[in-house]
Amino acid sequence: MTRLRILTWHVHGSYLYYLSHVPHDLFVPVRDGRPPGYVGLPPGGFPWPENLHEVPAEDVPGLELDAVLSQTHDQWLVERDRLLSPGQRELPRLHVEHDPPREHPVDQRHPVDDPAALLVHVTHFNDLMWDSGRTPTRVVEHGVAVPEDVRWTGELERGLVLVNDLDTRGRRLGADVYRRVRAEIPLDLVGMGSETEPGGLGEVPHDELPAFAARYRFLFNPIRYTSLGLAVLEAMAVGLPVVAVGATEHAVAIRDGVSGYTETSVERLIARMRALLADNEEAARLGAAARRIARDRYSVERFAADWDGVFRSVVSRAAAPVA
Repeated sequence: MTRLRILTWHVHGSYLYYLSHVPHDLFVPVRDGRPPGYVGLPPGGFPWPENLHEVPAEDVPGLELDAVLSQTHDQWLVERDRLLSPGQRELPRLHVEHDPPREHPVDQRHPVDDPAALLVHVTHFNDLMWDSGRTPTRVVEHGVAVPEDVRWTGELERGLVLVNDLDTRGRRLGADVYRRVRAEIPLDLVGMGSETEPGGLGEVPHDELPAFAARYRFLFNPIRYTSLGLAVLEAMAVGLPVVAVGATEHAVAIRDGVSGYTETSVERLIARMRALLADNEEAARLGAAARRIARDRYSVERFAADWDGVFRSVVSRAAAPVA
């Protein structure tokens, strides 16, 4: 099988790490000062594999590549022209959409408007909500991995919340929901910038997070409107039951009463959390189901195989002769 050479950017460290499980070489541009999108492969937190290659941005036009994968709207609209050679701009091109539409939940047109490109959504909810126009789409659901020897223990009679920059991202990420729930339920908040919030413990390195999370009784996700978070799936893979606002892809990934609880009523969410704090056996039952779902539907092996198929299909399609 031909090993492909693909250029992409570092946008989400966790996503790039899981994407690197594909059997291809990924080239990640870096600029002086490591500004957003050009941070390359910074040390710490992720065991970057050998098939991830950091490359100075000024050397990118000389790279031999098979495809280009953008990950933000700015990369698609601006950075591709800024970074790539004219020949590289004609290569097979893909864009992965990490978020649902922000300006309007159902009528927003996606900025990728190119029938020769492939728009890859990370959830079926995103694909449903975006108006992708004439651009063909695929869905590649998330895949995660946690150490095999890490299992949920749940001895801490507290809930864990994993959200980055909750204070600055406001209602969309459920900052108000978190504060309302924390007034009644013991919660610890972990993530970048979490020190500014009550109960905030700061950031925990990605490789330490599974063992850290396994001690908590449950994971609470207060987010109203975003894609399915990798942190939710990683918690499920460890065996944490998840209590989440019943919106976006949560309604599919978390099976209410089977692997956790999803509700649109904050009062009912609070009642569910109280019940889990009082009943460790129920939390264990839900967590075991969560782990099975994470293993069966959201494994990194399935994720890598899906992306391998996507990359190979777009490259082979571009190489096929035109009748």
